[in-house]
Amino acid sequence: MKIELLNKNITDIKTDVLVEFLTADELLQHVEVRILNKAGFKAEQDTTCFLHEKGMLFCGIESKKSDDLRSASSCMIKALKESNYESVKINVFSKKTLSALVDGIVLGGYEYTEYKSKPKEITLKEISLACDSPDFAKFEMIFNEALTIANATCFTRDIVNTIPQDLHPQTLAALAQKLAKDNQLGCEILQETDLEKENMHAMLAVGRASIHGSALIHLTYKPANSKKIVSLVGKGLTYDSGGLSLKPAASMVTMKMDKAGACAVLGMIKAASELKLDVEIHAFIGAVENMIGANAYKPDDVLVSRNKTTIEVRNTDAEGRLVLADVLSYAQDKVKADYIFDFATLTGACMVALGQYTTGIMGHSHTLKHDISKAGSNSGELTGSLPFNKHLKKLLKSEIADISNVSSKPYGGAITAGLFLDKFINDDMKNKWLHFDIAGSAYTETPWDCNVYGATGAGVRLMSEYLKNI
Repeated sequence: MKIELLNKNITDIKTDVLVEFLTADELLQHVEVRILNKAGFKAEQDTTCFLHEKGMLFCGIESKKSDDLRSASSCMIKALKESNYESVKINVFSKKTLSALVDGIVLGGYEYTEYKSKPKEITLKEISLACDSPDFAKFEMIFNEALTIANATCFTRDIVNTIPQDLHPQTLAALAQKLAKDNQLGCEILQETDLEKENMHAMLAVGRASIHGSALIHLTYKPANSKKIVSLVGKGLTYDSGGLSLKPAASMVTMKMDKAGACAVLGMIKAASELKLDVEIHAFIGAVENMIGANAYKPDDVLVSRNKTTIEVRNTDAEGRLVLADVLSYAQDKVKADYIFDFATLTGACMVALGQYTTGIMGHSHTLKHDISKAGSNSGELTGSLPFNKHLKKLLKSEIADISNVSSKPYGGAITAGLFLDKFINDDMKNKWLHFDIAGSAYTETPWDCNVYGATGAGVRLMSEYLKNI
């Protein structure tokens, strides 16, 4: 499906369908109000009404704000894909809402059909956005940026949606190598013998029972005149059975999404390199599969992490933080970055705290959290800050090791997971680090906003917006 921005008046563009977005007040003034009233259309948010004989599709919106337009355009594209029209035209409201319109069309129209034997054929081939403005060059820049980021988000969705049979640590490493080749990125892969040399025993323990070797992936985007250096760290559990602390059967379904942090980081560096941002970016991914077997690590084990911290294992399903502990340590020693951000589907507790739509943000710098929150609002991703405190930190105390991998009480689980990671952040990076828990926002079985069933690509739009303005 082709989407293009044209420097033309909408009346000069010939298509099968014209789309109009209407608020309830605008509906009352519209020339077609009588027939729309007969059709029962009230211009409520996310409602649509086709006037086929006139070649028009009307979409209801509460306001002309980006969030409402994004959601409405997602409903619009679904309605169009169910029709037999080949082309459509839409008038662009403003610079402020153009990105939201593109997100709604591209992300709302996304489908993952890799495993369908006979995917449904879509008649819709062309979407034309009309922008008759003397400032067209600015509109075009915004459009191209939005399209690049939306496509990178879809790239992330594709990887997350890929089944564990096809995407395990080694094939994820191969995918990263291909991305590096396509986008002229630096690429280094550390296999298990390399991880042994790096003393990454926490990460190695998690993947020990898998037939697929664990790997650390390091991609580098290095522009000529970088203003900042940012390290992005992703949890890449290509499948999580829970290990010997086995998940219930129902909870294992969708665990292909436990690699969403790693996939998001790949999408971020893809977008940054294609936008040619003046920011040096290092993407570090711990690619591991958490399985069961005679060789599996166990509750009661004590692991020695890369930075020599000893970890008492009390639950093998709290495995992502063990992987991240070693990868964060490696990333900080490898690159002296201005900021380091980690992304992980880390805790179900984050969904309890914030709901399934919102990414939890944790860290020490209020300024940094504020900047990220602003980027989230501008990009259309929801974020919520969860505060650290010294009392929750005490719950990670171990009687036999330096720290336990789970809290001694079941409350504040998202925060205690973040506090566990904080143990592996160097003192000089404490105020330059943020942890993003995307357990709720990375995957959905109920479509919402511009997110369809499956992976959402959470984090890509948010971080791309932040990096653009860093």
